[in-house]
Amino acid sequence: MSPSRPRVTPLASVVLALVLTAAATACSGQDGAGTDSKNTPGTAGGTGTGGTTSPAVRLSWSSCPAPTAAQGGGKAPGKGWECARLPVPLDYDQPDGKKIELALIRTKARDQHRRIGSLVFNFGGPGGSGVATLPALADGYGTLRDRYDLVSFDPRGVGESAGVTCQSDRELDASLQTDATPDDDAELRTLLAENKKAVDACAKNSGTVLPHVGTVDAARDMDRIRASLGDEKLNYFGISYGTELGGVYAHLYPKNVGRAVLDAVVDPTQDPLQGGIGQAKGFQLALDDYLKDCSSGGASAGLGGARCSSLDDITALLKRLDATPLPTDGSRKLTQDEAVNGIAAALYSKDTWRYLTVGLREAIDKGTGNTLLLLFDSISGRSPDGRYSNLQAANRAISCADAEQRYTVDDVRQHLPEFRAASPVFGESAAWSMLSCTGWPVKGRWKTSDVTAAGAPPILVVGNAGDPATPVAGARAMAGRLGKGVGVVLTVQGEGHGTYGVSSCATKAVDAHLLDGKVPADGTTCGG
Repeated sequence: MSPSRPRVTPLASVVLALVLTAAATACSGQDGAGTDSKNTPGTAGGTGTGGTTSPAVRLSWSSCPAPTAAQGGGKAPGKGWECARLPVPLDYDQPDGKKIELALIRTKARDQHRRIGSLVFNFGGPGGSGVATLPALADGYGTLRDRYDLVSFDPRGVGESAGVTCQSDRELDASLQTDATPDDDAELRTLLAENKKAVDACAKNSGTVLPHVGTVDAARDMDRIRASLGDEKLNYFGISYGTELGGVYAHLYPKNVGRAVLDAVVDPTQDPLQGGIGQAKGFQLALDDYLKDCSSGGASAGLGGARCSSLDDITALLKRLDATPLPTDGSRKLTQDEAVNGIAAALYSKDTWRYLTVGLREAIDKGTGNTLLLLFDSISGRSPDGRYSNLQAANRAISCADAEQRYTVDDVRQHLPEFRAASPVFGESAAWSMLSCTGWPVKGRWKTSDVTAAGAPPILVVGNAGDPATPVAGARAMAGRLGKGVGVVLTVQGEGHGTYGVSSCATKAVDAHLLDGKVPADGTTCGG
């Protein structure tokens, strides 16, 4: 959902890693685009749509430092990992002008004799650091790690790639305590004032880069990454927002696409209003599936015997939180919006459902918000020491650089009934998040992204029937827009955001495509 008011959709396993660490600690003591023809790059080994060549830069690889606070912190990735910096134009309309540097990371293929090339990852957000995320997930990529150099990067505006900075950690803590679903004029004035404060901070601290952090610029960067890696084609694995980035890349450079997979797919046909309503429905579907699973004694049964909650229990809890936030073991209190987003965080993976069971009962029975607040922190980029990554700032900046729509309070009020009908739990928060780009100092680029990719090879597009953040209809829409013979849809009858490493049939299909160039029949459906 939207801890910083824009939509955030990180990869399920990234959220899972954070949630399991935080929640396990908390529970241990319990009983329980259109084509832009200007300066469009081409390829190092062929021609792209622009008919020019992306310059290859000699990369200087060296050992990696520990991720910075902007990237989310953590330990250095250690032996076998290398990092580099790639200079790219800040403004592609002025390719010889000011440069920024992209932070890159890689680990070389373990079987160099059978190496295929590089496989570039984007894990979503927008705003997630690939440099921090790839080492945490690399062991889950099995045979792909044997045959490919695994590569990721911080997209422009993210982490250490000219990362957008807005508010301080203390200011973010205070801002996130604001009632995000105002019930009266006073609460509305406070929300609008906090939104303006955040927008002004972004403009003041990062005004130079804000016009240049959109998805088209990031796609152009990826072609320079491809060229500098020495690859004629871009082999790509995009998850969540990374699917939109991959689709835009295929649109700009159809002849440069190698073997590509889009998993947990953003619907490129929807504007932010339509996407917000769709996402509210998706999270409600996932919550309903969780509640059914819990009541039937499934995987979501709570740690230490915590009993299941009902939808009525949850809506009643949220109503109480709207009036009175819950205390926690620290100085912060759990607000209604933080609880909504904490619930959403747990729905990204079925493996975290049991922590949601514990968090809900803790809030309902004990009147404390520790676990739900930890779940919220996992999705908002807040570390236990109180520092935030730049996930929220980058998410807002990239979202607002892309979307041309600027919604008003009247727009929100007009569409509130649709959002409430979509979800009694998530709808209202999703509706008010439409204001996230109101007053933004940079105009957006498009109503919806252009991902048409005639001439590209087959791209495997994977959707999960129970995906809360990117509903499965988005996969079909993406494949349709990519074009006949390009988008190949695989539907998984499972739960969670993303399928690789979760669904055995999806994992086999992805491996077959990336390792052998084989795709399933378009429209194939398989189990979770």
